[in-house]
Amino acid sequence: VRLVESGGGLVQPGGSLRLSCVASGIIFSDYVIGWYRQASGNQRELVASITTGSITTYADSVKVRLTIARDNAKNTVYLRMSSLKPEDTAVYYCNALDWPMNYWGQGTQVTVSS
Repeated sequence: VRLVESGGGLVQPGGSLRLSCVASGIIFSDYVIGWYRQASGNQRELVASITTGSITTYADSVKVRLTIARDNAKNTVYLRMSSLKPEDTAVYYCNALDWPMNYWGQGTQVTVSS
């Protein structure tokens, strides 16, 4: 099983990024997919998730600025981030959950700085 994140990088405050997570080795449509982030010195936190029926949830701190979407035909989940702030700087991880199976990607760094 592999989850591979991409799309991170350095962006100025107010900018946008789209992260992607491509899964292999699982029946992607059976999994709830979550995007988590972990800033230096902080615990990993859930920022967005999407169910098998494409119901989405967001953390209050990022609501309105983030959009999660999935394309089951491509085994891919996306996280569109806009109006980025320096406090959004973190490593962003993709998670696939179909209890008890639980898989993580390696993460992609997002740095918001001028």
